[in-house]
Amino acid sequence: MRNFLKNLFSKKTEPKPASDFSEEEFEKDYELKSQGLEEVLGKMHNMVGHAIIPFSVGGAVDMYYFRNHIPGCGFATMELLDPDGSGPLPNRFGTYELVAFSKHDYNPDEGTETSFNLIERRICGIFTTIGFFSRQALLNPRETCEIPGDEDEGGKCLVFDFYEPDGIKFKVGDRRHHLLLCMEIFRSEMEFAQMHGGEELLGKLKAADHYPYSDLDRAPVV
Repeated sequence: MRNFLKNLFSKKTEPKPASDFSEEEFEKDYELKSQGLEEVLGKMHNMVGHAIIPFSVGGAVDMYYFRNHIPGCGFATMELLDPDGSGPLPNRFGTYELVAFSKHDYNPDEGTETSFNLIERRICGIFTTIGFFSRQALLNPRETCEIPGDEDEGGKCLVFDFYEPDGIKFKVGDRRHHLLLCMEIFRSEMEFAQMHGGEELLGKLKAADHYPYSDLDRAPVV
């Protein structure tokens, strides 16, 4: 997924309203969604990775950053859920936004292939693909998924998980949703999960202190 246009780092601004909702509805939803994410992930960074082409018309997702939750940087979406709470096909926990993590702290350097920039772009591509896919397919925690790669790149293997640290629930105002963790893993780990279950794999990743990070500069656990 390296063909997505590089997004622009800029001050946090509300996204443009979707055509089915008024600007006031969209802005209120954005405010409530921000509060809900911060309740779970801590204070949101004041910079946003804005996509050049909006997700709502087929472009990439905007990227939101969280540095005050766990070491490294958290990434989240805010465009999967519509202001009425609809969006992804509900899994067994309902509808959701996406979250992922890297051990590399927020440190963008435009035009430079830093470790942070590379993982940020990779996760943006994953989020964008899963975001579109989520409206057509049921994606449940502890299941695995493979995103096909380009000709010069292999596919990306993922495991999903229900992300609710310390039992703090993700809500948008009075609506209860959840965060679906997208964790990139090695192919051998995905194949293990397909044979033995995602819960077994997640247990091994947690025991090795790799959970919930998507960085692959580590040895596989199987």
